[in-house]
Amino acid sequence: MAFFICYVTHPDEACARRIGNAAVEQRLAACANYFPIGSAYWWDGAVQQEGEWVSLLKTSTARMPALEAFILSEHPYDTPCVMRLTANANIEYENWIEASTRGV
Repeated sequence: MAFFICYVTHPDEACARRIGNAAVEQRLAACANYFPIGSAYWWDGAVQQEGEWVSLLKTSTARMPALEAFILSEHPYDTPCVMRLTANANIEYENWIEASTRGV
């Protein structure tokens, strides 16, 4: 069974952790990983270069719409990056994602 990896960029570590941890606590995501990156992108008519943080949130297909809505409602960027990547893994991991996002 497939699941989603949600790739999200954030302005800083605190933002990434705030959104990711809340998503896990609300069972919108089974887990979240965080790491710093360097980014170059077009914004306001010029190339911007910034340090950002990325979170990878793993969720079930059923919970992806709610996770995306939550991220968009909590994110400080005008145009946040919320990429949905379909993934497959070993069955035990996929079952864990399903169980973790379904709740108790």
